[in-house]
Amino acid sequence: MTRVRKYHLALIAVAGLILVVSLVRVLTGFDDLTASGTVGAAVILAVPIALAGLGGLWSERAGVVNIGLEGMMVLGTWFAGWAGYQWGPWAALVAGLIGGALGGLLHAVATVTFGVDHIISGVAINLLGPGITRFLSEVLYKEGTPAAEAGAGITSSPAISGDTPTISLPLLSSGPDLLGALERTHWFLVADIAGVLRGLTHEMNLLVVLAVLLLPLTFFVLWHTAFGLRLRSAGENPWAAESLGVNVYRIKYIAVVISGAFAGLGGVFLVFVSDKYVEGQTQGRGFIGLAAMIFGNWRPGGLAAGSALFGYANGLQLRSAQTVNTFFLFGAVLLLVYIALQIRRMTAPGRPAEPAAPGVRQYVLMALAVVGAAVLFWLWLVIDQLPNDFVFITPHVLTLLVLLVASQRLRMPKADGVSYRRGEQH
Repeated sequence: MTRVRKYHLALIAVAGLILVVSLVRVLTGFDDLTASGTVGAAVILAVPIALAGLGGLWSERAGVVNIGLEGMMVLGTWFAGWAGYQWGPWAALVAGLIGGALGGLLHAVATVTFGVDHIISGVAINLLGPGITRFLSEVLYKEGTPAAEAGAGITSSPAISGDTPTISLPLLSSGPDLLGALERTHWFLVADIAGVLRGLTHEMNLLVVLAVLLLPLTFFVLWHTAFGLRLRSAGENPWAAESLGVNVYRIKYIAVVISGAFAGLGGVFLVFVSDKYVEGQTQGRGFIGLAAMIFGNWRPGGLAAGSALFGYANGLQLRSAQTVNTFFLFGAVLLLVYIALQIRRMTAPGRPAEPAAPGVRQYVLMALAVVGAAVLFWLWLVIDQLPNDFVFITPHVLTLLVLLVASQRLRMPKADGVSYRRGEQH
């Protein structure tokens, strides 16, 4: 029953968010806020982050901190580009998974078998990933090689042979473009819902569908299977799991290798988007995926929300620099909604009395929210065009602010990052 209530609350939250965005769009006149192009760009930007974060979730739920996701993504991009130009997109998919999994295996050997500090091992993989791929490029893509004749350079692979598969969902984005027609009307809420649906369903890369399916699949495996229970127990108390007959070493190895494979899959998606491997194309998405996982409290649903937040902010910035200014008004409206909800909660009949300290804290937070809403609204009124440097860092600043707020209720696995040795007493 609890799961049903949470599910309904999540749907209400999404509906309320769309309503707020629609209201902001009407007030500002910036139709890009809910345009299908913006939503489509947000999906493309969010998927690799979500896949990297999903990899981090598998690893850290088993008790292994994985900050080497960036290096594993880099390995996935190179192997995908190398295999893709020779044998097509499906070979790129398999090779990218293997490349990322190899990075995960290296991290597992270092941390699980040899007890290397998890942070040090992750940093080493982040350094090794770009180094190994540059070495392989210099060997296999140098002048005179078949790859160079096909268009490769030291910093890029030849284009993938064959088209990457895309699909459109029936009834929504195939046949007559009804959603596009509704979006162009710019009607309040109706056009916004149509734009969001069209961006989510029209000519999607097949990896987008796979990434979306992996989120509920991960939730089911980790929270509703015996294997998932063993994996999570290894991250909470490996010594207790050992006493019950769980092979903690094997569980950790499986989790970290899967973690690397998911990060590699995020790299494959980047290769599919650009149609080839390009050195440096991950651009720190592995670290952002790690931040999205922490924002999501080490759970798939929260991870998806964090990835979508960053993807949307980045997609909006790419579509129109001027539109980023509307974040001031959007933030002010969200703070007003927060204030209204707090007032309703405090004045609800039959609410049990609270201690004085929490009550004072609530009033302080509400006062800060009022001040913040006023400042954001004033900024929206007086600033017409943001400096380009600020526009560029907006998605990162937004991610940090959300993480700052969300960090008040985070709970990481208790044994995350703890060095485990079989037979030792904790």
